[in-house]
Amino acid sequence: MDKIFSARVDESIIRQIGHVAQKLHTTKKAVVEAAILAYAEKTDFGEKADLLEETFGAWKRQESSGETVQKARKVFRNAMKRHQR
Repeated sequence: MDKIFSARVDESIIRQIGHVAQKLHTTKKAVVEAAILAYAEKTDFGEKADLLEETFGAWKRQESSGETVQKARKVFRNAMKRHQR
């Protein structure tokens, strides 16, 4: 499913996208998609990226999960006490 993407782009770039699309007998959307895919491949951001490594990191914490839970509970209790006063 396609989604709408909005960005402020220099007018000369917009004209160039239109010109390339016209010369290639394709749509502006196809030009932009192809350009992004080519750029991702060129810069190694394509499928080589390890999405789990980039997005998840809870297991890399310096503290144990028990310490994290204790800190969260302490903050919650202090917030409740503040509202009970």
